[in-house]
Amino acid sequence: MKAVILAAGEGKRLRPFTETMPKVMLPVANKPILEYALDAVRKSGIDEVIVVVGYKKEVIMEYFERYNGMKLTYVTQVKQLGTAHALLQAKEHIKEPFLVLSGDNIVDEHSISTLIKNQSEYAMLIRENPQPSKYGVVFIENNVLKKIVKQPLEKKGGFISTGIYIFPPAIFDHVAAFVAQGNYSLFSVIQSIVDGGAQITTLPTDAWMDIVYPWDLIRLNEFMIKNKAFSKNGRMESGVVIKGQVSIGKNTRIHAGCYIVGPVVIGENCEIGPYVYLSPSTSIGNDSVIRPFCDIRNCVIMNDVHIGSHSCVTNSIIGKGSTIGNNFIGISGETTVQIDGNFIPLNNLGAMIGEDCTIGHNVIVEPGRLIGRKCDIESLNRIKANIPSQSKVM
Repeated sequence: MKAVILAAGEGKRLRPFTETMPKVMLPVANKPILEYALDAVRKSGIDEVIVVVGYKKEVIMEYFERYNGMKLTYVTQVKQLGTAHALLQAKEHIKEPFLVLSGDNIVDEHSISTLIKNQSEYAMLIRENPQPSKYGVVFIENNVLKKIVKQPLEKKGGFISTGIYIFPPAIFDHVAAFVAQGNYSLFSVIQSIVDGGAQITTLPTDAWMDIVYPWDLIRLNEFMIKNKAFSKNGRMESGVVIKGQVSIGKNTRIHAGCYIVGPVVIGENCEIGPYVYLSPSTSIGNDSVIRPFCDIRNCVIMNDVHIGSHSCVTNSIIGKGSTIGNNFIGISGETTVQIDGNFIPLNNLGAMIGEDCTIGHNVIVEPGRLIGRKCDIESLNRIKANIPSQSKVM
């Protein structure tokens, strides 16, 4: 059996972090989300994958030139018109029943294996969700799909589609017919199949997570870091205290007086401390520097980040290549974030800083503020509102 992974989308609601990479390449516990999908597929016994790419496809193709002995075939969705249109791009490579999943979700190999072993012609993974209005809500009877509704107005809990399916090759005839009519929704195709009398078996899973908004990176990072394989390859000076599971990459140096409480993941070629505190669920990417007397708690810090001394960063995301001066504070607390015209109340959210930013000394960022990529924020500023990309704050 082959797998088709849909990885063509941008992820506009994840800006500024997706301005230079597709959402499937955002790091969770120092690995791109897409890598988790590939791992789950490989561990379930599938070694041939068709990856549908589009937005910033070169980022994916360069990173996954080869991957753990798997055969990866790339097909391009030139315009990101929808999931049905994306799936149609894989048609020429499929001659037998196949697995479909999204590259921006995390699922375990057990769930995929269970789906593969099912003998139904059509099958799908579903999951109970307290906010089904963001997804495709499924209505089932005796574990058989009766109806699928995209983003219903009803907001109370229910079962949703995870976007993971087993399809026969005949699905492409249905998909092509809908795409020809200008309907690019895979949900529409699935509902048409159900209306035509086909049975689609539904299988529940608890091991599925997705990413919609920037702060979801923190949530996924916190979950996945617990299951990571840990190893210590760097150099630790005397006086370093490590409690719990902590992974340290090659050529990383942990200076004296650092106190690290796992689970924590630190990449390669990093310099930490002296006297830095790292709390659980923090990941630090490759080639990053955390200067002395910093307090870092539950953060996603990407590659090539420099954080100046005496800084305090909590429940925050810092994009790759950003440089932050001394005495920086990313306040974590209750906030309301506006994205796509929606106002979303959140608890315990800190700063979200895009890539290649330069932030001066003694800067404070209030809870939930988004700072776009390539921003230049001078010293002694307090950031109370979102800052668009490539802005300068005097």
